[in-house]
Amino acid sequence: MKPVDVSFQEAAAVRRTESVAYSHLSVELGHIYAEDFGDGCRELARKFERIAVWAQAIPALAQRGLPPGRRPRTSTCFLVDDYFHRFGSPREVIPQVQRAAKAHGLEVDYVARESSFARYGDVELAQLVVDTLVVEPPRHTTGIRPPLSEAGWLSNGRRSPGHLGAPALTLPKQWSPPVESGDPRHSIFVDIELWSDEAQGRVWACALLASVWQMTRLGVLRHRGESVTQPYRLPADESLPTDWDKLPAIVQLNRAAAPFCAYRTVTMMDTQYLPVELAVRTILGQVAVPPVVARQVAERADGEGVLLPDDLVDRLSYVFIGG
Repeated sequence: MKPVDVSFQEAAAVRRTESVAYSHLSVELGHIYAEDFGDGCRELARKFERIAVWAQAIPALAQRGLPPGRRPRTSTCFLVDDYFHRFGSPREVIPQVQRAAKAHGLEVDYVARESSFARYGDVELAQLVVDTLVVEPPRHTTGIRPPLSEAGWLSNGRRSPGHLGAPALTLPKQWSPPVESGDPRHSIFVDIELWSDEAQGRVWACALLASVWQMTRLGVLRHRGESVTQPYRLPADESLPTDWDKLPAIVQLNRAAAPFCAYRTVTMMDTQYLPVELAVRTILGQVAVPPVVARQVAERADGEGVLLPDDLVDRLSYVFIGG
């Protein structure tokens, strides 16, 4: 009998990384909260009235980084807060949003629900992003503060030291200020709570869920090589459910829409959410995208002649709209 050559290889080493379709620009027309639906949805109407003014710049934004003559693919979306505050039902809320947007000349292509970016099926998406964070221990620290996995706090630099008891007959340690990473002239230090453990279980912070949302829009989130929370195309004869938990994570409302994921995103929102987005940028600045995914996106963009920044945060743009 001839000897048989047998080789063993881990399944993870041969696992295929799923690719997704990309638009050139994903435009978020805002986060929708319970307070937007009070007073006969007047606040919702005012929100889209303000957004519509700035949305006129979308074609120019979508053209950035494209070869001359290339027609950009653009998709629009909005996010409903069903994680911190449940209100109405999909069958009631989503058509109201569509009508309010259409009244100001805006087409909504996709709707997503925030709770799905905490957990999608049996995948803890928020934990998935936490596990990709690469936190560099600041120099000259004592290690008195618990690690991220225990404390649930992420910063963009070196924190002020916590209280340290001085040995007897010695002078107390002097206070020192926090220092932002990157050696800036003047620091803007950010310390972000990613979650809180409460009686009903772990509650993920808005900034972390918004980071999952941005990574999903950028098409860089994978679980064991597979894309998650891809849009569900709602058939023409299918009604929206009356329960948020029965609504897919992302629903395609416009059958002719360009792909949901995009090389770049622009987010339009009220100025009150600026601190949250600063936290999002801090989080994404410390996320390690799997190399195979990063290479896949870069090659797709290069094949289209699209100039794509290496860092995730440089693919995000914002329009902060005052009241």
